[in-house]
Amino acid sequence: MSAGALSQDIGTPAWQKELSRGFRHPRDLLAALGLSERWLTAAQSGHEDFPMRVPRGFVARMRRGDPHDPLLRQVLPLAEEQDSHFQFSQDPVGDLPAMTAPGVLHKYHGRVLLITTGACAINCRYCFRRHYPYGDAHAARQQWVPALSYIRDHPDITEVILSGGDPLTLPDHRLAALAEQLQRIPHLQRLRVHSRLPVVLPQRVNTALLDWLTGSRLQPVLVLHANHANELDEQVHHACRRLRDAGVMLLNQTVLLRDINDSVAAQTALSERLFTIGVLPYYLHQLDRVAGAAHYLVREEDARALAATLTERLPGYLVPRLAREDPGAPAKTPLSTSLHG
Repeated sequence: MSAGALSQDIGTPAWQKELSRGFRHPRDLLAALGLSERWLTAAQSGHEDFPMRVPRGFVARMRRGDPHDPLLRQVLPLAEEQDSHFQFSQDPVGDLPAMTAPGVLHKYHGRVLLITTGACAINCRYCFRRHYPYGDAHAARQQWVPALSYIRDHPDITEVILSGGDPLTLPDHRLAALAEQLQRIPHLQRLRVHSRLPVVLPQRVNTALLDWLTGSRLQPVLVLHANHANELDEQVHHACRRLRDAGVMLLNQTVLLRDINDSVAAQTALSERLFTIGVLPYYLHQLDRVAGAAHYLVREEDARALAATLTERLPGYLVPRLAREDPGAPAKTPLSTSLHG
């Protein structure tokens, strides 16, 4: 290794090194879990359409030898992804019509979402942005200038949401610069970050992240994305403790996924585990109908019945709000938990 390469490696944050070590091909993932290559043909086909990516630490939480492990089922491409369904589209939540500046989505009153990057630490197979044109439509492409101008020109905006991709795949110095510019906009009050990294790559929660996230006048909110209690190991607990101790509000949103977390037992365990590590359940989302993910869909009547049972069994603060996102709607659509609709 050259002196320059050695110097660069020494300066690379641990989370970036771990990110680079992730599994990038179904064959390697199947081998690591001791699974038969009979799954490989279907996985390879899906991988070519939407590349598989998963950190090694997340894979370590999977059950070896179990092709139905609830974590594995979220990331391993399956043959069903190639099926066509007329109600499933490439822009299921209406992102592109809601774009008001490059990478700026203004769907709801008082808040805007910035598509900061197309990169993720993990490519979830049900991702509603798996077809999003990141190359042309993310806010960082023009150094945030049009995005910041749009926010300045709309004093009714009080909250900015960083999304992607996953915003925490960006280096801290870039995020710190963005946070500094946002705090200069007087009508902003909150900075919200939507990220899966503290769950799938908890090393990402480091001092540099905490410094920029809590170092401005903007109130920080971090919305995690965990779908199953098995995702939340002690390293995730430690990462959440650091965030909470620094003054970051922690919420979680979950996607309801068939044969993964669509049971009372799975959702109860998830809510209880989230509270143990200092995170409040926020939303339980009906699947966004993105092309390639129809096999994950839970029928709406079953989702309502599940949410009704959770309401009976858990304290109110542990019951996430069951909702779906309808393109063009002024807010997420809450789904009644009454068995009678």
